[in-house]
Amino acid sequence: MTAVRRATATWQGDLLKGSGTVSAGTSGQFSDLPTTWASRIEDPQGRTSPEELLAAAHASCFSMAFSNNLAKAGFPPERVEVTAEITLEKLDAGQTVTTSALTVRARVPGMDETAFQAEAQAAKENCPISRALKGTVALSVDATLES
Repeated sequence: MTAVRRATATWQGDLLKGSGTVSAGTSGQFSDLPTTWASRIEDPQGRTSPEELLAAAHASCFSMAFSNNLAKAGFPPERVEVTAEITLEKLDAGQTVTTSALTVRARVPGMDETAFQAEAQAAKENCPISRALKGTVALSVDATLES
């Protein structure tokens, strides 16, 4: 099965003074979200950034992969909450996404801590967004099993 998804971005002006928008072309669930250079490296002031959108994509992808892994292991989760924190740093090569740190809290009745941590690591390594980032972005997961 092949899936293609689409988003559209527009930009007006130069990098430092210009501004743009981003829209979900496939689902239409968001349109014309404002973005600026300042929203990437300073206070976002209500605007999004490519890094925030990447964080949303990674958190969503991981939550699906992790939930699937848990269910396949015989422990369907009651709830999985994931936060992804993307770090953008200025390196010699320019601004670069260097890390994606996942923080996970989940209620998984009957599952022990060792198995839970193993499934969290497997999801971190194998969700499609992690695979896209692997090799260029440091990935981590801090998973907490709630009772």
